[in-house]
Amino acid sequence: MSAVNDALIRDVVADVLARLGGAPTASPSVPAPKTDCGCGGKGAAGSTTALRGKFGVFSDANEACAAAHEAFLQLQKAGVAARAKIVEIVKTMAEAKAEPWGKLELDETKIGRLDHKIEKLKIIKLVPGVEWLRPDARSGDHGITLEEYTPFGVVGAVTPSTHSIPTLSGNIVNICAAGNAVVFNPHPSAARCAAVAVRAYNEAIFRETGIENIATIIEKPSMESFAAMCKHEAVRILLVTGGPGVVKAAMQTGKRAICAGPGNPPVYVDDTACMTRAAKAIIQGASYDNNLLCIGEKEIFALEGIADKLMAQMEQHGAVKLTNAQLDALTKAAFTIKPGEGGGCAHASVNKDFIGKDPIVLAKAAGISIPSGTQLLFAETGADHPFVVEEQMMPFVPITRVKNLAEGVKRSLDAEHGYKHTSIIHSHDLEALTEMGRALDTTLFIKNGPCMSGLGLGGEGYLSFSIATPTGEGVSNPRTFTRVRRCVMVDNLKIY
Repeated sequence: MSAVNDALIRDVVADVLARLGGAPTASPSVPAPKTDCGCGGKGAAGSTTALRGKFGVFSDANEACAAAHEAFLQLQKAGVAARAKIVEIVKTMAEAKAEPWGKLELDETKIGRLDHKIEKLKIIKLVPGVEWLRPDARSGDHGITLEEYTPFGVVGAVTPSTHSIPTLSGNIVNICAAGNAVVFNPHPSAARCAAVAVRAYNEAIFRETGIENIATIIEKPSMESFAAMCKHEAVRILLVTGGPGVVKAAMQTGKRAICAGPGNPPVYVDDTACMTRAAKAIIQGASYDNNLLCIGEKEIFALEGIADKLMAQMEQHGAVKLTNAQLDALTKAAFTIKPGEGGGCAHASVNKDFIGKDPIVLAKAAGISIPSGTQLLFAETGADHPFVVEEQMMPFVPITRVKNLAEGVKRSLDAEHGYKHTSIIHSHDLEALTEMGRALDTTLFIKNGPCMSGLGLGGEGYLSFSIATPTGEGVSNPRTFTRVRRCVMVDNLKIY
């Protein structure tokens, strides 16, 4: 028997043992049967068919894309029932694995809070599925027209370090509900936990549907693997959740890109608001997962007449106020201030060692001790302070006094930087609500609640961890990942 056949037999045996719970083995490399997709027996871009038995985890970006393409072809044949089954599996597993996966992600990234990492996985059940893809039909004297939502094929996705497994899980639900497969190039600092989740999802999906590699992932992601993913012919559309750098790179690929970019959400509080409710909401939102949420409250603009009342209520409900000296110490630790070029304004960059850290870490840098369980720090600042201007992602909020609504809206507009992401207001004045909403024109505009209410947590609506602000799709859902196709039958078919 040839050496090639020996190797194939060893790989098949290893694959069977691995699926039966035997000892860990290297990923087998048995080629899947070729699928006739109109490419002469080859996958997209003329590549050979993808390797099987990896359960979604690949070292090579091109292999990951080719495997996802094969899975997409299988899903096409399996139909909507298979899509619904995939959605059910991901939602069920995300909730069941929330505690170990939340801990796994926190151990790898070392940012955020364990209780909120767990909750973010438990609420994947709020992400919409196949029920969102209802077709639109019209009938008349000249026949019937049906418009339906059809998949693109393979989606190339980038996930952040801030919410690695939750973003990935929600993306699988949306993308596969729409009938697509997906390739993930995760953030390198959260790649291991993401690969664990992808492998587990694929194993369960394969058992239930026979479809393998519906969601693939590049095990050791890099800019090179990102570029390879973007170039692959099977990848028809991109989904990027991350900072401005990766968003810019995605939009320069020449492919359609759905981009969930940065945010620096301002909060305006006026004298018609309930101070107790506003204080509680600000603490709840700004402290959630140590303020890693892109929708999280990042800076507060309060009317002069109520600023002291608001801060008193925040202290009463557990937030800790810093003195000017303590704020200065924290600012020096949390930011690197670089002088402006040519005499221009100085620029502050965030010290990554403080992103997503617990309040006790920030308090230590400020030179104070805080009670155990403190969720949020705050201090009064000017409108040009680094904590106001920069998206700092720490459990700290600056509070700036403003004289009136016009100044509050202008300060909010300046701090938001035109990202069009999220803005928040606490007011019972209809004119104030309207003016701020129109002026900021953000994708999420939340009134009298914490930021999470904009994604169905305490407010009406649905969840997604990918909010496409630069490209305008908004809170992503299954329809985001579809094309609209029209089918027309011409004849007089009306009965009545």
